[in-house]
Amino acid sequence: MNILRNREDGKFTVALEGRLDTTTAPEFEKVVAGELGGVTDFVIDFEKLEYVSSAGLRVLLMAQKSMNKQGTMVIRNVNDDIMEVFEMTGFSGVLTIEEN
Repeated sequence: MNILRNREDGKFTVALEGRLDTTTAPEFEKVVAGELGGVTDFVIDFEKLEYVSSAGLRVLLMAQKSMNKQGTMVIRNVNDDIMEVFEMTGFSGVLTIEEN
């Protein structure tokens, strides 16, 4: 998985490419844990993300909990397969997901 980052003032945008699974979730967790300080607007771009597992969902939930205390988090460009995972797990009601 590739993680592309862009930070401007209080806005932090992360684009994920590949698979967010048991192998790659720890890398994304390090980004979330280490780089959200001072962020008020966190955007995660899923345009090139192919798959998310339960390990990836756990990191997204952790990020959402952090951002609930300091600002907003939005997930963009979610493909149909990942959206189905979000809907089946109830994450679509917890996360802010912008429709394509």
